[in-house]
Amino acid sequence: MKTQNFGYKKLYINGELVDSINKKRIKVICPATGKAIAEIAEAGKEDAEKALESAQKGFKYWSKLTLSERSSWMSKLRVAILDKEAELRSAIIHEMGKTYAGSYEDIEALVNSLDWYPNAMKNLREEQIPDYENTHTHKMIQQPAGVAIAYLAWNFPLLNVGFKLGPALASGCSIIIKPSDLSPLSTYMLGEILYDINFPAGVVNILTGPNSEVATTMTKSKIPAILTMIGSTATGKKIIADSTTSIKKLGMELGGNAPFIIFDDADFEKALDLAIGLKFGNTGQICVAANRIFVHKNIHDKFLNAYIKRASKLKLGFGVEETPDMGPLITRNDRDRMFDLIDDAISKGATIEYGGKIPKGLENGNWIQPTVISGMTTDMRLFTEETFGPIAPIMSFDSDDEVLEMANDTEYGLASYIFTNNHQRIQRFTEDLQFGEIQINGVKYSIYLPHGGIKNSGLGHDCSHLALNNYLIKKRVSIAL
Repeated sequence: MKTQNFGYKKLYINGELVDSINKKRIKVICPATGKAIAEIAEAGKEDAEKALESAQKGFKYWSKLTLSERSSWMSKLRVAILDKEAELRSAIIHEMGKTYAGSYEDIEALVNSLDWYPNAMKNLREEQIPDYENTHTHKMIQQPAGVAIAYLAWNFPLLNVGFKLGPALASGCSIIIKPSDLSPLSTYMLGEILYDINFPAGVVNILTGPNSEVATTMTKSKIPAILTMIGSTATGKKIIADSTTSIKKLGMELGGNAPFIIFDDADFEKALDLAIGLKFGNTGQICVAANRIFVHKNIHDKFLNAYIKRASKLKLGFGVEETPDMGPLITRNDRDRMFDLIDDAISKGATIEYGGKIPKGLENGNWIQPTVISGMTTDMRLFTEETFGPIAPIMSFDSDDEVLEMANDTEYGLASYIFTNNHQRIQRFTEDLQFGEIQINGVKYSIYLPHGGIKNSGLGHDCSHLALNNYLIKKRVSIAL
């Protein structure tokens, strides 16, 4: 496997590409090969403080522009990103081990966000409130909230940026983006694009570094009005705790433990196709992945055999010119955690039906075979934890009551999937599944569709017009007649 070297990338603060004050660097490691592919400037506390001051100034400028002016800049950025699409996709493939097809999803989400949100902002309507005594007129107006901080997960580097950047810029907020130091390369390259097009200084700032220095400094600061993130529930709780130095708006998309429920009256082939794609796409490193697959006892054996056959044909590989179905896991620790989950399941009575090993010839990276496990029970870590990897545990169920109870038996509440043609059942599960998203007989995600969880899976929404709520404040204006 050949890797590309992307050189050294700087922080993007106040419209400039700069070295970190401490001159430290982070090596970016390709998970497919274990080799360094780039170095980036590692920010420290002083850089975080500098970014906060920059964003504060940027907000004063950006918030006073008209929506048309902001939209023009966002369009210019969108065109510049598309001009660099090949380089950005290569960076994503190298920093994440993504497939070439998978890298497109990141670019698509980013450019669609920059295109869609100005129109969404334009379509927000001023709310008029009736006055029952006829003494006043009342209306609600919306304004940008202030500086936003976006803490982002590593699994979709530029998609995650898009989910935050589009609504922040369209609403009139400035933003500081902190990508994960596991996959920061493409986001730092976005900083280079912003610099090249002379994007207004301070409106967007990009840096990453140790959470204890960078994230904690920014979260505890009184400058940000908004803290938004995509990541683990544990990280979300830490940010909430650290944020209480001032009252801030919070928007968080956190962990998931999605049930994927297949009844015996479902479209078998469609359910099979989506159960494969939603488990092994992005090597299972997706918050909405099919984490627990429940199959009705009448079709369990048929489904399990078909699933094993499909999983065994998945092609593993890496590179811009490769066309694999699945890549490696992000780190060696994440790969080794898969073995821990498998060992736990086996010790409690589960069976490895396929996979569970390091593929031959791929020992140098963070590779594991797509893995299918039968006999999952509720006491296994595969049932209780977010797997975030290519292990598909399949479990038989008997009744609607049984599977509904098992599906809801989790602290998480992000995505859920159900396949059935029984309309009464659909109505019941729509009401009783405790998840922010319920997808029935198909799967669809798009920039215009709300994406958000309940319970320990988050606050607020990414995507759709609802995401703008994270970045806007409302004022009541009452005028005496």
